[in-house]
Amino acid sequence: MLVEEIAKRILSLGQGRLLVGIDGFTAAGKTSFGHELAGRISAEGRPVLRATLDDFKKPWRDRHLYDRESGEGYYRNAYDYEAVKRLLLDPCRAPGATSCALCSIDPLTQRDCSSEVTPLGADAVLIVDGVFAFRPEIDVYWDFRIWLQVDAEVSVRRGAERDQDRAGTEGESVHRDRYLVAERIYLQEVDPLPMMDVVIDNSVFAHPRIVTA
Repeated sequence: MLVEEIAKRILSLGQGRLLVGIDGFTAAGKTSFGHELAGRISAEGRPVLRATLDDFKKPWRDRHLYDRESGEGYYRNAYDYEAVKRLLLDPCRAPGATSCALCSIDPLTQRDCSSEVTPLGADAVLIVDGVFAFRPEIDVYWDFRIWLQVDAEVSVRRGAERDQDRAGTEGESVHRDRYLVAERIYLQEVDPLPMMDVVIDNSVFAHPRIVTA
């Protein structure tokens, strides 16, 4: 089983806290894969924490201060990497830290959750999913990097279907003209794939397969 194989590779890194990043195009299946991986690692007896970078975006109330609507604006401005580091990644890297925050701003309610902390064990495995997870601002934190690979058109189609209740008929244009443009800038500027510990073709959810390990 692929998830079990990846879990074993992560656990083979040893004791102490481990930080795992899962990246890939929008709607590649990052969150679901992260949940499955967390379940597998937890079954092996290690405490697991789950987080998503979408819970660390800048608040919508401040969007008048910057462009978050265009593809480039979304890539440059949507995520609050200082909050990711301060609330989540730095505590997980600090041996003496005993808690961290798994969310800064709730993306749906826009409620500030930064004061809500979770206990942080000495041997916890933190699994974080999200686009742009390996940008230079936070790339240094990861012990294990996973890329879920899907075709750009698959990403647009899946994303539009997933968000149709919220975005309606504009769902496809949002994914094609904003998210896909942002992801292509990311690929061009950062070139994250050579950094990966494993690349998984997730074109078919029921049949993921390792492309490079």
